[in-house]
Amino acid sequence: MISFVIPVYRSAKILPELCRRLIAVFDGLSVNFELIFVEDCGGDDSWLVIQKLSTQDSRVRGYKLSRNYGQHNAILCGVRVAKGEVIVTLDDDLQHPPEELPKLLAKLEEGYDVVYGPPEREQHGLLRDFASQITKWALEGAMGAANARQVSALRAFRTALRDAFIDYRSPTVNIDVLLTWATTRFSAVRVRHEPRKFGRSGYTPQKLVRHALNMMTGYSTRPLHLASMMGLILALFGLGILSYVLIRWLIEGSIVPGFVFLASVTALFSGAQLIALGIIGEYLARMHFRTMEQPPYLVREILQPENN
Repeated sequence: MISFVIPVYRSAKILPELCRRLIAVFDGLSVNFELIFVEDCGGDDSWLVIQKLSTQDSRVRGYKLSRNYGQHNAILCGVRVAKGEVIVTLDDDLQHPPEELPKLLAKLEEGYDVVYGPPEREQHGLLRDFASQITKWALEGAMGAANARQVSALRAFRTALRDAFIDYRSPTVNIDVLLTWATTRFSAVRVRHEPRKFGRSGYTPQKLVRHALNMMTGYSTRPLHLASMMGLILALFGLGILSYVLIRWLIEGSIVPGFVFLASVTALFSGAQLIALGIIGEYLARMHFRTMEQPPYLVREILQPENN
């Protein structure tokens, strides 16, 4: 059985077609499946559409979150309630064509635990693509895996992997990093990526950059290593300046003149200290929020047919 987990955010116009195409593809393959829609409190009629779809097909299940928690938090909710042996996550905007999903499942059967579906060609703007690359760079540092650049919102993985993070409780969630806690057997297969038909993505470049920062400070110590390396380099730089000043004093009996030189060096070291303090502050903030045990999501309403 396959569980399709679909986070929903302002997609009332798209959901009927998405549901129809998914059912057409996998009914044609004679595969047992369920559709799990997690409505992330987008403020439109998406929940009403999910209710209607559930009455039309008993394989449709719905979960409405109490507020907007974010895409990965919504996915985590769906992953935890999935009943299938394999979970497939995909966006609600039909940019991932349902007809391409069998490619991921076929690759999964080759012995991998997680298979991503990166697009053959991105259908976003230049600024959004640049922000996505920053996010993938951060994800590579957080995952510590060479395949991080192949990560996509379209992914298929074995449900047993969720046991590695079943008790995870933190408001900052990244499914791809959590999957690395359970396996190293990743793969990817290129799929067709279609333009968005309705509305626009909730991910702005600013949100993507913030998401990258959350991943780096929430799941990786690389920023701390970077701050330490920066401190070492600047310490060596300061030692070099001191050596230069002492050598000129010993040889020429004079010191390096100029307030500008002194001010520049002071500003350089002060800036480095503030950057390091900012990085440490981000880690302290993560620790603070985790000690609060704030849940990653809260379900307000469940829509589940009786025969499920």
